[in-house]
Amino acid sequence: MKLCRFQPRVISADQVGANAHPEVFQGVISGETVREISGDIFARWNVTNRSWPLTDVKLLPPVMPSKIVCLGRNYVEHAAEFNNPTPKEPLIFLKPPSSLLAPDDPIVLPPGVQRVDFEGELAVIISKECSQLGDGEDVRPYIAGYTCLNDVSARDYQALDKQWTRAKSFDTFCPLGPVMETEYDLGSGTVETLLNGVRKQYSAFSAMVFPVNVIIPWVSRVMTLLPGDVIATGTPAGVGPMQPGDTVEVVLAGIGTLSNPVIARTA
Repeated sequence: MKLCRFQPRVISADQVGANAHPEVFQGVISGETVREISGDIFARWNVTNRSWPLTDVKLLPPVMPSKIVCLGRNYVEHAAEFNNPTPKEPLIFLKPPSSLLAPDDPIVLPPGVQRVDFEGELAVIISKECSQLGDGEDVRPYIAGYTCLNDVSARDYQALDKQWTRAKSFDTFCPLGPVMETEYDLGSGTVETLLNGVRKQYSAFSAMVFPVNVIIPWVSRVMTLLPGDVIATGTPAGVGPMQPGDTVEVVLAGIGTLSNPVIARTA
């Protein structure tokens, strides 16, 4: 089942005005139609009688997390492409929620940065409060679904700072979406990243150093995970730079395509 957050592209009559902003809805996608849902997508919800053609809505990040937890070097070949060792335990960092970007919105390159890379990833969305899970504990009750994520990274600052906060945290540096897929077979899943239609990254999730059922308990013993929180599971080899005018797509077969153009920040 594909759940989403969205705004209708046409503002209703009661929203017209100088300060009007389209209301944000939750929905379930069925074919080419988005049907509005009410309630809490992490608890109980119902489908309403309102719907829109998919072409008439603007998809937003499917959740608004309290935090975005990311794994570094979770594929052996990606660690090797930067001459880094494979971690002996999950290597985590955070991206701020302010870095979230909707599908089709532009990734904005900061001025003065010489290299900003794409990093296509599988993202796990947490369904309920999760803390102090033990190794081997069943993580399925804590997973609401999965989506695509692009861990955009300013390599200049990553090298200069010797830690990753600034490099990973700029506004627009965390494209997320287009939907949250609640039913997904990780065993046969793959991630692919395209730059201007050319494949740059491709891997099966089975190549992860630390799989999802290891990541969630490990992170839960560091910090309490809350409903809607996002865990980005790492990127495979093949990361590379983006330039203004490019378009980058992260593709998870069975979930969808997260596409974003790239622009330079203007004064």
